[in-house]
Amino acid sequence: RTASREEKCASLSAFFPRSNMAMMVPPNPLRLFPTLLLLFTRKIASTSSYSLSDRPTLKYGTAWKKEATSDLVYQAIQSGFRHIDTACQPRHYNEGGVGDGWTAAAKDLNLQRSDLWIQTKFSGLGAHDPNNVPYDVNASLEERVKQSLKKSLENLQTDYIDSWVMHGPEDSWENHFKVWRTMEMFVDEGKVRQLGISNFYRVEDVKFAYEQARIKPKVVQNRFYSDSGHDVEIRKFCQEHDIEYQSFWTLTANPKAYRHPAALELAKTKGLSPEGLFYAFCMAIGITPMDGTTNTQHMKEDIALLNRIRSGEKIFVDSDELAIIGNALGTPNWNIVGDGEEL
Repeated sequence: RTASREEKCASLSAFFPRSNMAMMVPPNPLRLFPTLLLLFTRKIASTSSYSLSDRPTLKYGTAWKKEATSDLVYQAIQSGFRHIDTACQPRHYNEGGVGDGWTAAAKDLNLQRSDLWIQTKFSGLGAHDPNNVPYDVNASLEERVKQSLKKSLENLQTDYIDSWVMHGPEDSWENHFKVWRTMEMFVDEGKVRQLGISNFYRVEDVKFAYEQARIKPKVVQNRFYSDSGHDVEIRKFCQEHDIEYQSFWTLTANPKAYRHPAALELAKTKGLSPEGLFYAFCMAIGITPMDGTTNTQHMKEDIALLNRIRSGEKIFVDSDELAIIGNALGTPNWNIVGDGEEL
């Protein structure tokens, strides 16, 4: 499958200096056999024992989907996705389209708001197109944060946000905590359920942000790629503090890990595409991937994979199978969970 625009563009090249890496697009994959697809494609909503807080999971990413956002979110929820990621950043996201998509799908599937998990983000001034900023650029930083959340609630047609993420670092720790303290206020008010941070690539910064926060971040969302050493130390910190590590650029940055001959052969034996196998690998080592596919068939296949894992199937039967993918990442100590308790 060609890597999704979510994978390519969540890096926010106009905002973050780490975004200069050239995009790599893997060739077309092997797909699931139709019989396997029919066997394993089940709606998450049909399995009442699963909670939205359960891990592992896949989150549907909505960056750069523009006018197609509403239809794609609708299709994703119809296919079984229950976690949706967006941002109050018109430059790369159509947050209003997410609102239209989830409400239409919920109506048709008879879902409640509580059946879905919606994550959005506050994006700093430098992340926006100067001609399309969702808040008053002349307002104080704290007021911009407030206006951003108000706009998100309107766009998403909801009275609360499950997860609100600080999209990137501010230019100083003083400004970081101006943003964070304001975000904390909305958790106190019940308009936001949890907070997170994104595009923080130094473990020292993640630790400091965590230690100084009154309400601790529950999410770190980063690009998963070799230039950051696949965030080994950050992922360790997340595991130790029950923080969900969410990855973007997951497929785009790592084709060598799932396109080499041994990985292709393993994917065949598991009844998965190479990309599906890599998603399974990520979930096995404690990562929640952003899945931004625009192909309905791929949506169903990815949810089929998630349901296989949640039903107790061991995609990787031992650490040797896991290492077929992991060792090809080129990052030492990639498996922060050791021998693979999750296996």
